[in-house]
Amino acid sequence: MITTSPAKKSGTLTSSIILAGLIAGTLDITAACIQFYIMTERGPETIFRYIASAVVGKDAFSGGMGMILLGFFLHYLIAFIWTILFFLLYPRIRSISGNIIVNAFVYGLIVWSLMNLVIVPLTRINRAPIDFVKAIPGILIIIFCVGLPISIVAERYFRTRK
Repeated sequence: MITTSPAKKSGTLTSSIILAGLIAGTLDITAACIQFYIMTERGPETIFRYIASAVVGKDAFSGGMGMILLGFFLHYLIAFIWTILFFLLYPRIRSISGNIIVNAFVYGLIVWSLMNLVIVPLTRINRAPIDFVKAIPGILIIIFCVGLPISIVAERYFRTRK
């Protein structure tokens, strides 16, 4: 009989969180960049400056590479925070709904709602009121690019823990 040490289990949890966070963060920023380019024909550096403006304010848009890197770092930090929160909640979520698609949909809606209705308004980002019809692509991006990969990786991790 092969047993797994606590360190091994912890490493598996850590690697699962890192994997889910990297996938979600990368899919989310890629989809956002594509959507933004289609709408404005401007590159991803504007999105990273926008993210950095949450902390720096409008000066982020006139900043150089440092602002782009700050936005990049903040984006992945946020992706990892949402990933860790999902992993902490997953045992409870799983008992309510064992369906990863339902979990992804609900979690994506929660993430989008909290980010856009609570967190972003508390930052230094200058933004217009939310138009919920125009927000649908962003909501779908969060559901499929954040909620779904995190839900899949969490299910895989917790299934092996039985």
